[in-house]
Amino acid sequence: MSKSRPSSASWRKRQEKDPYVQMARRDGWRSRAVYKLEQIAEKEAILRPDMTCIDLGAAPGGWSQYVAERLKGRARIIALDLLPMDSLAGVEFIQGDFTEDDVFEHLLGLLGGQGADLVMSDMAPNITGTKAVDQPRSMYLAELALDLARKTLGRKGNFVCKVFQGEGTDAFIADARKSFERVKAMKPRASRAGSSEIYLVARNYQL
Repeated sequence: MSKSRPSSASWRKRQEKDPYVQMARRDGWRSRAVYKLEQIAEKEAILRPDMTCIDLGAAPGGWSQYVAERLKGRARIIALDLLPMDSLAGVEFIQGDFTEDDVFEHLLGLLGGQGADLVMSDMAPNITGTKAVDQPRSMYLAELALDLARKTLGRKGNFVCKVFQGEGTDAFIADARKSFERVKAMKPRASRAGSSEIYLVARNYQL
C-alpha cells in the first residue's frame, strides 16, 4: 500500500529532470511529494501546533517529515507503511498493514483513546500501466484510508487523500461528503501535469 516505485529508464530520466525532485534534494526532503502537501496546506488550514496526525503509506517519510518540521516538533505524528522507513525525530512508526487487526490495535493503543486531528494518505498501488487494473486498486486504497479516518478522527478532524480520477472517483467524493462538513478536490502544482492524481481534502469530520 505504498507509493509506487516505477523502475524504467525513462522514469529515472524524468526524475532527474524534475524540478521538484531537484528541490527536494536541495532542501533535504525525503521525497518530492512534500511539495504537494505544502501546496495543499497553503490553501487549507490542515496543520496546527499540538495536533495528532496519522500518515498512511508514509514511506519514505516525506509527508511526516514536513509536518514535523512545519510545526517545529509540536505535533504527534504516527506513520504507517508496509515498507520499512528510516526513523524521523518526532514520528512514531508502525510497519504493517493497517487493515490487519494487530496493526490497527497498535495504532489505537498509541492514540490512547484520543481522536486524531488529521489523517493523510499519499498511498498508490504498484502501477501496471493498465487502467482497468490500476484504477480499482487505487480506489480501494482510498476507500481503506477513508474507513480508517472515520474510525480514528476526532470531531472536526480533517482528511487528505490521493485519488486518481476515473471510475469510482465521483462516488468516493460523494461518500466522503456524508462524513465531513466540506469536501473539495485539489490538484497541487507539484502533481505532474500528465498524472490523473488529485487530492481530496475533507474538513471538519462529523462524528
